[in-house]
Amino acid sequence: MTERHPPAPDAHLEEVATWHPIEGTPEKKKVAIGCSVGATIETYDFIGFGIAAALYFNTAFFPADDPLSGTLLSFATLGIGFAVRPLGGVIGGYLGDRIGRKPVLVGSLLLMGIATVLIGALPTYEQVGIWAGILLVLVRVVQGLAFGAEWGGAILMCFEHAPWRKKGLYTGITQAGFPVGLLLANLAFLVSVPLGGTWAWRVPFLLSAVLIVVGIVIRLKVEESPEFEELKEEGELSRNPLLEVLRDDWRTILRAFCLRITETAGYAVSVTFMLSYIAAEELADRSVTLTATMIAAGIGIVATTSWGALTDRVGRRPVYVLGTALHLLWGIPLFLVVNTGAAVAIVVAFVVSYAVLQNCLAGVQGAWFSELFATKTRTTGASLAYQLSAVVSGFTPLITTALYAGFGWVGPALLFSGYGLLGLVAALLTRETWGRAQRDDVAALERSLAARPAVPSPRTRTAERHATAASATD
Repeated sequence: MTERHPPAPDAHLEEVATWHPIEGTPEKKKVAIGCSVGATIETYDFIGFGIAAALYFNTAFFPADDPLSGTLLSFATLGIGFAVRPLGGVIGGYLGDRIGRKPVLVGSLLLMGIATVLIGALPTYEQVGIWAGILLVLVRVVQGLAFGAEWGGAILMCFEHAPWRKKGLYTGITQAGFPVGLLLANLAFLVSVPLGGTWAWRVPFLLSAVLIVVGIVIRLKVEESPEFEELKEEGELSRNPLLEVLRDDWRTILRAFCLRITETAGYAVSVTFMLSYIAAEELADRSVTLTATMIAAGIGIVATTSWGALTDRVGRRPVYVLGTALHLLWGIPLFLVVNTGAAVAIVVAFVVSYAVLQNCLAGVQGAWFSELFATKTRTTGASLAYQLSAVVSGFTPLITTALYAGFGWVGPALLFSGYGLLGLVAALLTRETWGRAQRDDVAALERSLAARPAVPSPRTRTAERHATAASATD
């Protein structure tokens, strides 16, 4: 009886496995760590602005005689950074699909670092009047552009190096850089509180210079994406990825946009606005809220990665449906818990809002959004969908503050639940990309390849091509 190899379930999958091994590239762990470190630094810079906007900027950069107006202007400035993030995502995505993921990663990190350090050196309203707010807005725009370009490059680089069966886990590691950045930002602001005056908010921004140097060094050592290199080698790079993805995948962009709103706008209500709300209602002092955020962020480091790993076992959509449903139900209870004013209750509220609800969604997005788009337009499509939602979420603290002024805490609570409903509907309407059928196909392919000679790695294969070409020339 002749021995027969198990049939490959999908010829396309088998071809892909020749240049992107099922077990991932040899650099997969280094890339995941490098992308996570960069995400940590970017988040430290960007989230640090949100903390300062909630606690300090209303009087530092705007007239101090009207606290409510100052808070609204401060949150409006915060929102501007979110508003320009789609433009950063478009630019970063276009460049990522045209010249590579790595240059975008390095450039966005450098730009973010320069802008953040400048914030720490800006003059206040007392020193230069209205120019203080104007300068703050200009630097915030630069921050928004850099952060918009960051996510797509980092996630796609990690996704395209990762093992097929662990893309949720690996992209979750990159996404975990965000709670690490949140933790460091809150720690920096908590430690700087005793400094008093403007130094209480200047020092955390100035410290960013040290993190940027470390991040740039790490990212320069990260290898380019194998999938981008394959497209480049085959001459299949998209000439205009933005036009192509808008023409072919606009429905996917719309769905991902709605999916993302629940996570990012929910964070804007449950964390960013909540810091201001607790301070305004005198429910707790700043040390309690910052400590609560730090505890939630610390748990979130493990939670984000764990949620991502869970999607590798059960699929992307079931986890997202769970997270959005919990958002829908948590709005009213969130404020009831916080309104008790008990320190433990406030910590619990932040942990549930962040480590359970927000991290549940964030841990899924890296793999799911990447799988929804074709490789040659993946950075542009995923970045555009991801960052467009930032326009809504960026102004959510401003909207939430206005709702609070008109309806009390019930307004923000219902808004939070409304975002959850939107995400739940979008999750139910978005296709599964890693369901049982896909997992079974990959398992069958693994059995098929195990019975065949080893396939050369992408580097070996490329080297063989170059050697063949050189021999033909000689």
